[in-house]
Amino acid sequence: MSGELVLVTGGSGFVGSHCILQLLAAGYRVRTTVRSLTREPDVRAMLKVGGAEPGNKLEFFAADLMSDDGWAAAVSSVDFVLHVASPFPSTQPKNEDDLILPAREGAMRVLRASRDAKVKRVVLTSSFAAIGYSAPPAGRPFDETDWTNPNDNVTPYVKSKAIAERAAWDFIEAEGGGLELAVINPVGILGPALSKDVSTSIDLAVRLMNGDMPGIPQIAFGIVDVRDVASIHLLAMTSPKAKGERFLAIAGKAMFIAEVAEVLRNRMGDAAQKVPTRILPNWLVRAFALVTPPLRELVPQLGKVKEASNEKAKTVLGWKPRSNEEAILATAQSLIDLHLLKP
Repeated sequence: MSGELVLVTGGSGFVGSHCILQLLAAGYRVRTTVRSLTREPDVRAMLKVGGAEPGNKLEFFAADLMSDDGWAAAVSSVDFVLHVASPFPSTQPKNEDDLILPAREGAMRVLRASRDAKVKRVVLTSSFAAIGYSAPPAGRPFDETDWTNPNDNVTPYVKSKAIAERAAWDFIEAEGGGLELAVINPVGILGPALSKDVSTSIDLAVRLMNGDMPGIPQIAFGIVDVRDVASIHLLAMTSPKAKGERFLAIAGKAMFIAEVAEVLRNRMGDAAQKVPTRILPNWLVRAFALVTPPLRELVPQLGKVKEASNEKAKTVLGWKPRSNEEAILATAQSLIDLHLLKP
């Protein structure tokens, strides 16, 4: 409803900034949290790239996932909360708690503060990481009934998302006090970047187009456009059917990085001249991983294709995502517009 107040945590992030854009366009009043109020000019600059200059329709509050300070003020008088903020590093930390604690404890802080402030509903941004990193289901794609077992051999990031989402559902059941929860589980998020401080997922496109990869590992992943991730958050925020549900956000079939590279070469002309064509054999990636720690997390995923279903989001929420190709091309065009590519 136009005029209601929505808090978006992590407004300086890729997904958070796009959520703010869509909320403003829909007539909502918006608050956002940032770790430091010095980030306000950066967020406003990102929104301007996205076509919005909200003025006093957007408020900023300082709050950190690892501290109680600021959360009560941030959620005061708020109707809905989109809890988007969560760490997503480009490399895995040496100590898994560097990811697990902010993800889990941050979610708990937001949920407790939202319950105490009588917020109607929290929409939590989880991840496909909380769904698709244990044994695949037989004879069907992954869907919302599937869960990653954090005790399996998974990366700290994957573990953090599974633990944080489980903790959120447990909190709602045991201590929610009437607070409603819906969860969004996106796959790899592409789409238009709004600043030069690109997200981890967008960095892949930067490295491909800048020719920074000597070759392409045989890794496949699901794709969704960030604008569609924002739109499914808004749908889950307002739909009565979304209460107590999780929604997998994926556009279509999973794609190998080589297929993404082919789309870029075929559609982006001169801007894609540096995109590599060589596909690295799996044995070579495994060999490099022995001396290159960031590659080690790729090794278990080599050659694997994890298909996932968006049927629930489409039928329950009426969600209509863009195609993989649209997301890839929008990403590439934004990198050109932001002058992020090497000459």
